[in-house]
Amino acid sequence: MGCAGFTCSKNSLCALNILYVMVSLLMIGIAAWGKWFGLVSSFQVVGGIIGVGVFLFVVALAGLVGAMKHHQVLLFFYMIILFMVFVVQFSVSSACLAINKDQQEHLLEVGWNNSQSTQTDVEKTLNCCGFLQLPGPNDTCPAACFLQNTCTTCANKIQAHAEEVLRFVGGIGLFFSFTEILGVWLTYRYRNQKDPRANPSAFL
Repeated sequence: MGCAGFTCSKNSLCALNILYVMVSLLMIGIAAWGKWFGLVSSFQVVGGIIGVGVFLFVVALAGLVGAMKHHQVLLFFYMIILFMVFVVQFSVSSACLAINKDQQEHLLEVGWNNSQSTQTDVEKTLNCCGFLQLPGPNDTCPAACFLQNTCTTCANKIQAHAEEVLRFVGGIGLFFSFTEILGVWLTYRYRNQKDPRANPSAFL
């Protein structure tokens, strides 16, 4: 029974970390693909996504190695880091789901004003110009509608998508935060089990 429980915990933890590795590689791949094809020109956005992907990959790899080798130190640090990630991700996901329209508009305007490259990406993608005001006659805009003088401002178009994106991101983040607390529980349970292949008198 002890062997079955040990093996079950080990396999579950390995499967969970393989899932995290796949998600991290997907994040890195999507960010690199978006940058390569010019869908996202902001280095900060791409760098941020790749950074999160690399961090998740390293944490998942540490968890995977710790689970395979039943390594006490790796499993301990993995459990602590995963719990901290859970707290942050749960808080951010809850905020995404709870944010109201006034707060959305304020955050979108702040984000718009902080990055010229993001403005360019949004204007090209949504075919609009400016956030709340159209550009003047001496200004330029990368949107196709600018040459035809048929542009509208981007604020309403962004807000139409922002609520859906926030709900989606919040829901996905909330789902993964519960897999993280499951990972913490599995790690704690697995870490305190004895390896049946080892010396029965030694606690590993």
